[in-house]
Amino acid sequence: MSAFAQQPPFTLEQVLSAPFPTDLTAAPSGGRIAWVSNARGVRNVMVAEPPEYRGRAVTAYTADDGQDIGPLAWTPDASAVLYVRGGSANRAGEAPNPAHNPRGEQQAVWIVPASGGAPRKLGDGAQPAVSPKGDRVAFVRGNQIWWARLDGKSPAAHAFVARGSCGAPAWSPDGSRILFVSGRGDHSLIGVYDVAADAVQYVDPSTDFDEYPAWSPDGRSIGFIRVPSDGLRPVRKPERAGEPWSIRVADVETGKGREIWHAGTGAGSVFREIAGDRQLFWAAGGRIVFPWEGDGWTHVYAVPAAGGEAVRLTPGAFEVEDVALEPGGTELMISSNQGDIDRRHLWRVRVAGGQPVAVTSGSGIECRPVRVSAPGAIAYEHSDAQHPMRVAVSIGGRTIEADPGAIPADFPLGHMVAPQPVVFRAADGVEIHGQLFLPPHAAGRVPAVVFFHGGSRRQMLLGWHYMTYYSNAYAFNQYLANSGYAVLSVNYRSGIGYGLDFREALGYGPAGGREYADVKAAAEYLRSRAEIDPARIGAWGGSYGGYLTAMALARSSDLYRAGVDLHGVHNWTTELGIPKGEPDYKLAFDSSPMAFLDGWRSPVLLIQGDDDRNVQFNQTVMLADALRRRNVRVEELVFPDEIHDFLLWKSWIRAYSAAAAFLARVL
Repeated sequence: MSAFAQQPPFTLEQVLSAPFPTDLTAAPSGGRIAWVSNARGVRNVMVAEPPEYRGRAVTAYTADDGQDIGPLAWTPDASAVLYVRGGSANRAGEAPNPAHNPRGEQQAVWIVPASGGAPRKLGDGAQPAVSPKGDRVAFVRGNQIWWARLDGKSPAAHAFVARGSCGAPAWSPDGSRILFVSGRGDHSLIGVYDVAADAVQYVDPSTDFDEYPAWSPDGRSIGFIRVPSDGLRPVRKPERAGEPWSIRVADVETGKGREIWHAGTGAGSVFREIAGDRQLFWAAGGRIVFPWEGDGWTHVYAVPAAGGEAVRLTPGAFEVEDVALEPGGTELMISSNQGDIDRRHLWRVRVAGGQPVAVTSGSGIECRPVRVSAPGAIAYEHSDAQHPMRVAVSIGGRTIEADPGAIPADFPLGHMVAPQPVVFRAADGVEIHGQLFLPPHAAGRVPAVVFFHGGSRRQMLLGWHYMTYYSNAYAFNQYLANSGYAVLSVNYRSGIGYGLDFREALGYGPAGGREYADVKAAAEYLRSRAEIDPARIGAWGGSYGGYLTAMALARSSDLYRAGVDLHGVHNWTTELGIPKGEPDYKLAFDSSPMAFLDGWRSPVLLIQGDDDRNVQFNQTVMLADALRRRNVRVEELVFPDEIHDFLLWKSWIRAYSAAAAFLARVL
């Protein structure tokens, strides 16, 4: 261990011990809410109800077994919660099984009473949609729509047969029809299954991608988004402009559709979604609310369902992320970075127009709002620099912690470092935001580590993140800071939060790898600070962040002494399947770390699960072999049967423990 190394005042197990909430959802009646709590890899469904809103587990799983839970769906009478347990199959048809269950695992839909009790399996599959009649659930199995009775009196069965990859089932308001999306490769269709007639029809079919369908409140119409298709292989490149997308409304009885709004050319012509699966909201006054970045920022707009001019509801230089429509349809609750670009806060927005009204503010982070069926109640997730994400309910002017005992007694709240916002410029003038964690009680010059997030469509914040992967990364950055490192978390170009042009950066990724300028600028910024030892700077990151860590070591071993690369992309041509001879092959390879191996001298730790469904495991295999042949020091940590976003809590502990030990040895 180097002389600088400090023994942190807490363990990785402690800083990663707080339960992480996901899939927050509200019941259609009765004011209840539900969410999934992941505590040290043990996932359970939680329910809270008025007036106390004190969360309690309604399932009783006890093992860190790598079986995910979510999404959730309520029955119409709020008496039970449906949930999916297990992950989707890989291309070989294998469900995730990182705990090596000898009997294998399967993804299935379950139901559990909201009052607690034994869960009951309804059928293998995912994406549950409960009928408004409360009699059965539709779900997806093997890219087809199945259904099952909620009372369990008959086994799950094929609802109907349809070509393509069918998904996103949604019942009509009266429960007589099922809406679905049928993916056909180079186009997609909106399908409707009529239960009584036992018939399938496709509304307003085209050669384009018809997506995100939504029922009108009366069930007579379907709104959807049409994204133009050129029939070609997708190429990962900046898309600041393209063939404009549109919103259409189709008549359910006739299947005929009409365009009600069309994006203009230039900014906003390429569809940019908000968080979540829902992109269209049928609101009061015959309006449809939708996202658009026509001014270069992701905002919400409203347009008459009959067609007409769209009204921007959230003007300004900021981005809207979450959107929830209140039960009456007259207001939206949104999360955005308005006035606080490196955080998220909640805002109330009237569908008829007017200035957004702040609901939360300050140094916290608030997101994922859900309109609760209890009058005036809002559920959401919140965190700050010290406290990890947790569920809260705002009602009657007071805020209730839905799981007040979630954070363990030995969680190191008092040792959490408040990251400082920093801004620096790359050599080409692009402004880069970051968060700097300075080690407490540091004496003299300290080593530093640069963190590159994945995505790249992500933004790291000035506090605990709202995604599990980056909440874990924030915890590890806190651990490193308390171990004596300065840690710089970089929001490099091609990430979100700073507008269209920043996200669709010219030459990003396989189209030029220009994020390397931000990688280089981050190290140079740290070297300019008096408290940093310029000879001891390392890097770490996962996925796209692993790609940039590898780029740092391959192109700037003089700046970066070492790196930890978790499941990174190392050769864009093989990752994207670009054959030799295609026009973008050479550019993609020249944008990859594999093109710069002769300059790679710094040691690296490579970490990946070999059932990774996001990045080919071969990316790590080929890099490890190529570096060994060049006598570069390579260390490995491979997790058999683990996926990209590690499912086992103990996998995160092992990965971060190995990373911390490696950085201590080499820095």
